[in-house]
Amino acid sequence: MAENVKLFGMKAEKGRWILVIVGMSIQLCLGAIYSYSILNAPLRNYFITLGLDVTATTMQWPYIIFLLVFAVVMPLAGPYIEGYGPRKIAMVGGVLTGLGWFLASTATSPTSLAVMYGIVGGVGVGLAYSCPITVSTRWFPDRRGLAVGSTVLGFGFSAALIGPIADFLTANYGGILNTFRIFGIIFLIIIIILSTALVFPPVGWHPEGYVPPTPKTGSVVKAEFTRGEMVKTKSLFGLWICYTIGTLSGLMAIGIAKNVGLEVAASAGMASADASALMTTLIIPFAACNGFGRPIFGSITDKFKPRNTAMLSFILITIASLILYMFPSSIVLYTVSFALLWLCLGGWLAIAPTATATYFGTKDYPRNYGLVFTAYGVGAVTGNLLATQMKDIFGKYINVFPVVAGLAIVGIIVAFILLRPPKSAE
Repeated sequence: MAENVKLFGMKAEKGRWILVIVGMSIQLCLGAIYSYSILNAPLRNYFITLGLDVTATTMQWPYIIFLLVFAVVMPLAGPYIEGYGPRKIAMVGGVLTGLGWFLASTATSPTSLAVMYGIVGGVGVGLAYSCPITVSTRWFPDRRGLAVGSTVLGFGFSAALIGPIADFLTANYGGILNTFRIFGIIFLIIIIILSTALVFPPVGWHPEGYVPPTPKTGSVVKAEFTRGEMVKTKSLFGLWICYTIGTLSGLMAIGIAKNVGLEVAASAGMASADASALMTTLIIPFAACNGFGRPIFGSITDKFKPRNTAMLSFILITIASLILYMFPSSIVLYTVSFALLWLCLGGWLAIAPTATATYFGTKDYPRNYGLVFTAYGVGAVTGNLLATQMKDIFGKYINVFPVVAGLAIVGIIVAFILLRPPKSAE
């Protein structure tokens, strides 16, 4: 019976919120990859001391590889989460995540960093990432967008915490390589301990008083889709394209935030030392936007549906990109624009998982969202290569933003046409 289910000694309706906090804390460790734009500079300086000639594109590859491996492994983890449970898979992911960070301390080039940090760490995050999200979708059929958005808040907010700590450790505790060692040990311990709390609800459980919504007359009846059934729908095609565009703009913004800021500050006449300190500091509010964008957009998705929320995010991305390109020497507008881009990335990490559960059900959710999440990998690679190539060819990162604005407009059109609940036999 629903009323007899307890979590942490409380009725499940209350105890399930602790699972959200646990998931948020795990995601905080996993999301440390978003601090790469802060780690990039001391890493590059270290490689230069070794006599290496490193370009903007070369230094971005470890970040790109990490996100790509993360996105590839995540869908493969789905069946194992269902078969072995979220607890065991999250623990394995935690071990590999910590190991990836620790091994990064032995890197002697961007290539070796991409292998040890990007591949090992990316596999770890790919395994662990979906575990707390899947747990939240099962325990919150009534407030799915808010629960999922709050769970992944930790991933987005991570850079706000990890970035300043990384700066402090690098300056005071043995440099950038020792910083990687410390983070590796801490992440491994925290994720393993917290993963012990992850558990699915009993079959058939639902919140007390919860009544599944009934479709309006003439509307499409919701159904549980397997991955094989999902891939035949236009809804998946639309969601995948929209998710790719949303993550392309956001992950690019995270990867080059400080570099673009330094360009803007130089155009504004700010001294380089002051500009560097300011841009590092701005990562904190940007990360807060990324983090809190998840529950905010999750709640909006609950109320206004995935399609309308997706279109709203693309409108904001278009505005932010055009402002950046049109006013390349305004630090204030740079701050506003990047805050919007980070906010919308956070939004997509809530919109996409919520839309997947809303459109295709929760029975095969780990496998279904895993497939949808491959868009994240495509967005990560495309966005960052686009930005760094613009830098290497034209000399400035700012030239990439008209392209991003154009893609966002495409996203509005795709969302309007295709981002709709699928028909059960489409």
